[in-house]
Amino acid sequence: KNKPVQLRDGSLLCPSSTETTLDWRVYMETTPDLGKTWTRSRVLNDIHEYDAIQPTILVHSAQHLQTLCRSKQGRITESWSNDGGTTWSDMTATRLPNPNSGFDGVTLRDGRHLLIYNHTPRGRTPLNLAVSQDGQQWSAGLVLEFEPGEYSYPAIIQTSDGLVHATYTWKRQKIRHVVIDPR
Repeated sequence: KNKPVQLRDGSLLCPSSTETTLDWRVYMETTPDLGKTWTRSRVLNDIHEYDAIQPTILVHSAQHLQTLCRSKQGRITESWSNDGGTTWSDMTATRLPNPNSGFDGVTLRDGRHLLIYNHTPRGRTPLNLAVSQDGQQWSAGLVLEFEPGEYSYPAIIQTSDGLVHATYTWKRQKIRHVVIDPR
């Protein structure tokens, strides 16, 4: 569901997951040659602790990466890599609520991280934008949607002009596109 990131060596690190009726599993998949060959990481989540899918990647430095995942356990989960995505830490829960809904994140050119998600333990309202310097302490940025309804499956990018673009389903009726100046 969420976008890959290009690593310093040019390879693409792709967040990946599988979802079955029995369990959810998170992986990272890497391709050094634009999809001709692939390497898959070990499963990042212990399925007895966290049912997790749909990871998003935040880049802290060339070697220091973070993935945040959707879970059934009521919290966004995370895993860290200190070797450019080759190996990952055991998954743990963050303090951010997750009502078992998709979200997305992006690392801005200035180093800050943005997360678009439903900040609630249940339902898919509201839809929020949070900001972080370190990927661990998150502050409220914007409330994008607060009226009753379902706001889901967001995606977020920063374009070459520095603006942030987010899309998401609006009440399961339309796709909404929002442009945000991160300044």
